[in-house]
Amino acid sequence: MSYAEVYDSWKSDPEGFWMKAAQGISWFKPPSKALFDENAPIYEWFADAEVNTCYNAVDRHVEAGNGMRTAIIYDSPVTHTKHSISYAELQTRVASLAGALRAKGVEKGDRVLIYMPMVPEAIEAMLACARLGAIHSVVFGGFAANELAVRIDDAKPKAIIAASCGIEPNRVIHYKPLLDGAIDLAGHKPDFCVIFQREQEVAHLQEGRDFSWHAFQYGVEPAECVPVAGNHPSYILYTSGTTGQPKGVIRHTAGQLVALDWTMGAIYDINPGDVFWAASDVGWVVGHSYIAYGQLIHGATTIVFEGKPVGTPDAGTFWRVIEEYGVKALFTAPTAFRAIKREDPKGELIKKYDLSKFKTLFLAGERADPDTIVWAQSKLGVPVIDHWWQTETGWAIAANPMGIEPLPVKLGSPSVPMPGYDVHILDEGGHEVKTGEMGAIVIKLPLPPGTLPNLWNAQERYHCAYLNTFPGYYETGDAGYKDEDGYLYIMARTDDVINVAGHRLSTGAMEEVLASHNDIAECAVIGVADALKGQLPLGLLCLNAGCERDDADIIKDVIKLVRNKIGPVAAFKLAVVVDRLPKTRSGKILRATMVKIANGEDYKAPATIDDPAILDEITTALAAIGYPGS
Repeated sequence: MSYAEVYDSWKSDPEGFWMKAAQGISWFKPPSKALFDENAPIYEWFADAEVNTCYNAVDRHVEAGNGMRTAIIYDSPVTHTKHSISYAELQTRVASLAGALRAKGVEKGDRVLIYMPMVPEAIEAMLACARLGAIHSVVFGGFAANELAVRIDDAKPKAIIAASCGIEPNRVIHYKPLLDGAIDLAGHKPDFCVIFQREQEVAHLQEGRDFSWHAFQYGVEPAECVPVAGNHPSYILYTSGTTGQPKGVIRHTAGQLVALDWTMGAIYDINPGDVFWAASDVGWVVGHSYIAYGQLIHGATTIVFEGKPVGTPDAGTFWRVIEEYGVKALFTAPTAFRAIKREDPKGELIKKYDLSKFKTLFLAGERADPDTIVWAQSKLGVPVIDHWWQTETGWAIAANPMGIEPLPVKLGSPSVPMPGYDVHILDEGGHEVKTGEMGAIVIKLPLPPGTLPNLWNAQERYHCAYLNTFPGYYETGDAGYKDEDGYLYIMARTDDVINVAGHRLSTGAMEEVLASHNDIAECAVIGVADALKGQLPLGLLCLNAGCERDDADIIKDVIKLVRNKIGPVAAFKLAVVVDRLPKTRSGKILRATMVKIANGEDYKAPATIDDPAILDEITTALAAIGYPGS
């Protein structure tokens, strides 16, 4: 079937579409129907089913005779460690950990906070919780103590599973002191902690509260999979909130299983036994959907990679991993490719590796500028597929469905809405805008299976954050437009649409133009306050390695480029060259923080920032061109 036929089949019969997709899951008790809408606009999928995530991700593959198939490949260039775990071995390890947690009182519905680096034990911890029906909340390893404490107080975990440390290319991050500090700060105290001791740093254990990973499991009875209701929360994942209080996105068990299993084949064209690598972190939604769960539910192989796209040891590390493990598809953030392109602009390192098994590159997490896509396509010779989704949705809203029908790639677009997503572009009054006009991107309710049904213990906030602005729709917070072929273009967060003398302009469109310059590796455009025009765009430019041209000449070039491509209406006259841009650990550029610096407003470095020292560099660079103004 073509994409159009599949999408139309969903739209004409959503119930039938998702019940058919549900056949890919092994149920203890099958659902009687797909959608439960009695409490709309709170919707649930497969609510009356009984199922277990760990059974679907591990046990059923072993029972089907595929126990020797590789489930997890661990590759850690920062510790020079590599090993593989079969499905049968994974079952033994997870059942043991789950049994130990159960012996200490962890039961269905209890929360367990996981604070781990990129090691297989992080996946095992998630699966062990799922095995018991416990609700895990993974917090990115190395998060500051106060931020961790906020999450402890919100989730109220019975137990915390952590590692002694995380390893960066040039440093060891001490997790245990951060964890101890967080527990001291939190009002809620866990019953116990399990610490995975790494040889790079053995942490001090507090007697009576802390247990070492291996000793904790010694002599325990392995746990079987506990059936849970289809609407039982699988996990809580905290995403930053505008108020500073993080929002606890929840995922229901059955919907997550059905959606992830469907997407593995339909979007990513992955079959059981294929190797699919998401170069992300378990602390982010990508790590939940497509490191820990998607591949394993589908019977494929996942890679846990503890390294960076550059510097571990060079900009060829991705190609080495792809060759070594026969990776069929890679999923990463555009920022990773911009870093690789900056270090190796001619792609010389790619030529050293055999990438013959590599079929598709998927990008998400940050807008994929056309220049990065063109570079990757030309150097790799495979389709480069941008797709768009959010922590809240758990899987792609818009994508190019490689397993259904590869569609023509349009640069700057994540392609078309996936089944389950009825996407509309509305103006501020809630009216549909014309084709090609920019507006707020919204999704008609109900959202599909696998998306957030609510926030953890915060239903009123769920309504306020997502449902109230456009009744009957989920508000994505992104702005963009659709073209005549139905392709979506995500131009900016709604907050990043700037108003220049009454003209609403997309910072994303300007970034596209800047990124097309041969000397620019990466860029960001922010709107800064201006007494005359309200706002003016300001470009921050990172140059390619080895660029020897004068900064002033490059700035003149890009000002002219924007004037030619977008027009004088953009009033683009301000730009500055910087060494690097401030980002979250998942690769998102911190535009809102840079706006506050430029406007002289107070700001707080986000907890997710990769390196806080970059903000001082940005402050210095902006001051050199007169920002904030007097």
